[in-house]
Amino acid sequence: MKLKNIGIGFFLMSLIYFFCALNEKSILPDNSILFSLTTFIYFGASFLYFIYWIFKWKWGEILGSVIGWSGFFLNFCAFLIRWLQTHQAGFGYVPLSNLYESLVFFGLCIASIYLFLEFKLPTKIFGSIVFLTASLIMAYASLKTNSEIKPLIPALKSNWLIAHVITCFLGYGAFAVAFAFSVFYLISDKSNLKDYFPSKLTLDNFTYKLILFGFFWFTLGIITGAVWADQAWGSYWSWDPKETWSLITWLIYGGTIHARIIRGWYGEKLAWLSIIGFASVLFTYFGVNFLLSGLHSYATP
Repeated sequence: MKLKNIGIGFFLMSLIYFFCALNEKSILPDNSILFSLTTFIYFGASFLYFIYWIFKWKWGEILGSVIGWSGFFLNFCAFLIRWLQTHQAGFGYVPLSNLYESLVFFGLCIASIYLFLEFKLPTKIFGSIVFLTASLIMAYASLKTNSEIKPLIPALKSNWLIAHVITCFLGYGAFAVAFAFSVFYLISDKSNLKDYFPSKLTLDNFTYKLILFGFFWFTLGIITGAVWADQAWGSYWSWDPKETWSLITWLIYGGTIHARIIRGWYGEKLAWLSIIGFASVLFTYFGVNFLLSGLHSYATP
């Protein structure tokens, strides 16, 4: 509960800072530096969780969670600062419109979903893989993409784009956390891990609920994307490579839920489907951008 109160305090402080900074250009740090710092903080949290896992150092679990929360709030503040700096640059848009911005928002979604779920977990060891995933995504954003703030092309000047990106990445974030739970489920029989984990049934239930949560938001993401596509390109669906692979990902997770309800697939089957689904998410997000060309080519660096 104390950690939760600290988290609420940091959240309120970040909002106060945001509103105080509205008319003060000079006090705003470079958002890209803050996102880069977030990358190292997420990696530090992952490292401490791994220390707890390997050496059974109880403080590693506690410090990992505290550092994870600090990374989340820095990520959130950096997002707000970039939003302000788009207005200061004269463009004024919500920073969700290119590969760099979507990557750092992806990291924010992963961290937020896991950290709020962590209050329900009997152990914090799952943060090791979750924050490692988030740090790698943030690192890719910092090292391989262009962080420059640029004016939007006409197709991106739509409120439906904001709804589409937010809903999709809430789904992606939940699928990423479900992926981590699935990995832990598959290795939970190892003798040196049994002391850390809840029952396999609990792990299975968390994975399934995360998939349900992610599937709901991802479905909304596809719907809002279709509406946005109609406004931007005059067609709800064009069988663009990104659209096609989004549909494939949706079918994988939809099939997973169907298999759970109708066929009673639990345990390892569910875990492997979750891992396959997240691999499809990564290809939908990265592979399509770099290997296939289409209407979404503006998302490349």
